[in-house]
Amino acid sequence: MTKAYIAAPLFCDAEKQFNLAVDAAVRSVGLDSYLPQRDGGEAAPLVRQGLDEHAVRKRLFDLDCAAIDECELFVFVLDGRVPDEGGCFELGMAYQQGKSCFGLQTDIRRFGGTNSNNLMLDYALAGGIAGSLEDLCDLLRAHLASLVTS
Repeated sequence: MTKAYIAAPLFCDAEKQFNLAVDAAVRSVGLDSYLPQRDGGEAAPLVRQGLDEHAVRKRLFDLDCAAIDECELFVFVLDGRVPDEGGCFELGMAYQQGKSCFGLQTDIRRFGGTNSNNLMLDYALAGGIAGSLEDLCDLLRAHLASLVTS
């Protein structure tokens, strides 16, 4: 089954809940997924439990990098005042590896009220940038259909 890596900020409850909705949408089109907060874990709670911070952060870095290697698709949640720094790094990895990359941007806080991002993000997200979960599903379905016909 084709698998998508979902890159997104996960620093508050609202972000984590939205990420679960993104994951459900991705799965609804027949994709498997890797969601870092669920499949890798979160650094802060592990460190609060007494685990070594360096070891936790290194483990999560390695897990996420390996998951990007294993996934065929990449979905980046761009919401927030600026896109998540870790997600930007992950997008660069996925793009460099030739993965099909898609964005989701429901937050319109960008200069001039447009959804324009840094050109390095916009052009790396060649699969398209959706404005809603429904639009994301449409992009992913179209991509999967193109794989069947090619």
